[in-house]
Amino acid sequence: MIYDIYHKTTFEYENDVTFSHNIARLKPKETFYQKLRSFSMEITPEVYESHEFVDMFGNTNTHMLIRNPHQSLSVIGKSKVEIVPEVIDEHIEHIKANSLTYAEAIERLNTFHSDDLHAKQFLFESALIPYCSQAIKEYAFESFQENRDLFEATQEFMQRIFNDFDFVSGFSDITTPVETIFEEKKGVCQDFAQFAISALRTIGLPAKYMSGYIETLPAKGEKKLFGADASHAWFAVYIPNAGWIEFDPTNNLIPREQHILLGWGRDYNDISPLKGVVFSSGNSELSVMVDVRQEERSLKMNMTQSQSQQQ
Repeated sequence: MIYDIYHKTTFEYENDVTFSHNIARLKPKETFYQKLRSFSMEITPEVYESHEFVDMFGNTNTHMLIRNPHQSLSVIGKSKVEIVPEVIDEHIEHIKANSLTYAEAIERLNTFHSDDLHAKQFLFESALIPYCSQAIKEYAFESFQENRDLFEATQEFMQRIFNDFDFVSGFSDITTPVETIFEEKKGVCQDFAQFAISALRTIGLPAKYMSGYIETLPAKGEKKLFGADASHAWFAVYIPNAGWIEFDPTNNLIPREQHILLGWGRDYNDISPLKGVVFSSGNSELSVMVDVRQEERSLKMNMTQSQSQQQ
């Protein structure tokens, strides 16, 4: 499956910005199941200097230096990505066949295995995801019993978050503590991902923050509006002897062909689409527009519209 992705981030400033450094992370990651066919970036105003580098997590970063005075900054990323669902299905079956029990996983992670070294960096607290409270730990242990298969336990944990929490936009932001999300039982995708990661790390399992997009479809008979999509977040857990496997608690599913991966990290800070430092005064206003379209579906929609116009 091939997707066209449009991601526009705009900052409007109250007063002139005379100097700014920014880092954009809008280039989708290449993995064993996701191939990047093309990528371009448009930056306004014109940059004085820019360069691309890959960080410690394998995410592509574009550093931008702007010296001309400006009152707005626009960064547009355009990508064409191919997802191979058959490869994802094979990987899921591999994880299931090689999964350990929770007790076996903890025992192995407490000893040295070279295959586990890279994953262990995702065991620790991060700036936005601290270890959780005893109450959240007990909530997690309802699924993660010692002799239970780790894949099955994580899948049930995801399902419980989906059933127990309400999706409520506007209630939280990226800095809202996981304890608040747990107490109020509501939030958005980034909250559910961070809550799950905090719980998993606290009980001794490596977990990472996954950032990207998910294709949304309009109601039957309605036309999809351009820019109606949004960024999405989910999590991945490491199962020793098997590997990493992703879970989406917002939608209660294992990501397959509808999830497009931008990148991963310890938390949102490691993969935020745009961040920077500006020399200015006053307030700023952020707006984001995202559009995700499957190529075949877009072609069919265009053909239908063309036929209607001819009639």
